[in-house]
Amino acid sequence: MRATGVLGIIPITTLLFLSAAIAGAQPRQSTHPVVLKWREKPGATSVPKSKKVFAVNKFGAKGDGTTDDTAPIQKAIDAASKKGGIVNFAKGTYVTGALFIKSNVHFRVDDGVTLLATHDESKYPKRPTRVAGIEMEWPSAMINVDGARNVKISGPGTIDGNGQKWWDKYWALRREYEPKGLRWASDYDAERVRLMLISNAKDVTVENISLRRSGFWTVQILYSEHVTTDGVKISENGGPSTDGIDVDSSRYVLIQNCDIDNNDDDICLKAGRDFDGLRVNRPTEYVLIRDNIIRRGGGVVSFGSETAGGIRHVVALNNTGIGTKEGIRLKSARTRGGFVEDILVDGLKFDGVLLPFTFTLNWNPSYSYATIPAGITNYPEYWKTMNTPVVPEERGFCQFENITIRNVDVKNANRIFTAEGLPAKMIRNVTFENITAQGKEAGEIRFAENWTMRNVTLETGGSRVKIADSKNVAEPVHKR
Repeated sequence: MRATGVLGIIPITTLLFLSAAIAGAQPRQSTHPVVLKWREKPGATSVPKSKKVFAVNKFGAKGDGTTDDTAPIQKAIDAASKKGGIVNFAKGTYVTGALFIKSNVHFRVDDGVTLLATHDESKYPKRPTRVAGIEMEWPSAMINVDGARNVKISGPGTIDGNGQKWWDKYWALRREYEPKGLRWASDYDAERVRLMLISNAKDVTVENISLRRSGFWTVQILYSEHVTTDGVKISENGGPSTDGIDVDSSRYVLIQNCDIDNNDDDICLKAGRDFDGLRVNRPTEYVLIRDNIIRRGGGVVSFGSETAGGIRHVVALNNTGIGTKEGIRLKSARTRGGFVEDILVDGLKFDGVLLPFTFTLNWNPSYSYATIPAGITNYPEYWKTMNTPVVPEERGFCQFENITIRNVDVKNANRIFTAEGLPAKMIRNVTFENITAQGKEAGEIRFAENWTMRNVTLETGGSRVKIADSKNVAEPVHKR
């Protein structure tokens, strides 16, 4: 049985923040009333303390932009992990494959230092992981924190995923696969290299560092808890699926003060796909997202499409979207399962965010529904996993409910509301409060139930929200 939501009963409260840093460089904690109800607070609870320095150049790293420095950098990390310490770099460009950051290591990329991903795919050994909601073997990320504790990765230097190779690889495979009815398999078979993976880890801080040109997702936080990303800048992600920060079946995560510009979901919460995600059944929960600036991308804060394990207890405070395709984005599909519930979004400024509020339970069918075409017999095991049906069918319907969005200013939108549930799974108990939204059209709400609009005003040149196949859905005020 799922935990009962609490957001619907909490009154509007003035947001208070602690301005002083917690001792030991721990992230500041929120005094928001919802967060205070959580048993533990989000974010890392410790950082490495040792000040002993392990300079990669003393282990043989060149930093000349051409030499493969993977082995000497890893030697420095391994040495630092024995008793804890700081791994640092002289100024330069260090070409590297997969690196594995270990417990009690502070991996410091200072100003004037760039880590550049090699295109040699043998440098990213395959390991068990989860990719886009499916557990499988996949190439290691460029930076890996796997099974480690008490880790810090900081800047202000740059980690460059050098992603064009993998972007081109994906588009070539997609052109080959689409005519065969294999659009759904393209994202998995292309095996693009992620920039950073935090997996099965605890107490990890990623702080004040520039990440760019990721081959696939930029930062994936998987099966982990107490993780902080603070002041991270993500840019130059022009390729497909270059998500910013993906929180994937993880707990007690803090995302704050980040500046994200990419070509897909910017901050995204995930919890597994279809049969495999329902088997794993691990939620994403207790996530605080605040004071971030989001530029290009698919969604300022997105939920899904991988929802099987459930997404709950999420608070997003005082975030800004500038020119983003979508704003608050909830997406799932008929086979995903799970739920998205107990969500509070408080304080948004959107300018040029084309679709500020989107909800869909039948997202991107050509990608979401896997079918192996007749005559294909020699295929990867994960194709079989992805084609395992969810039964009964209703178990695949995701429930969106108990969602509050308030204190929002929207300018220069295209369509304010884009919301469609399913006849058998209505989008329930959604509250909009203190919203002013200006755009070309008001939009549509279908298959929804118990939607409240308090002090919601739309300026859309006279168009009104179309409400259909719904129960007890209030209409906002329309202003010419």
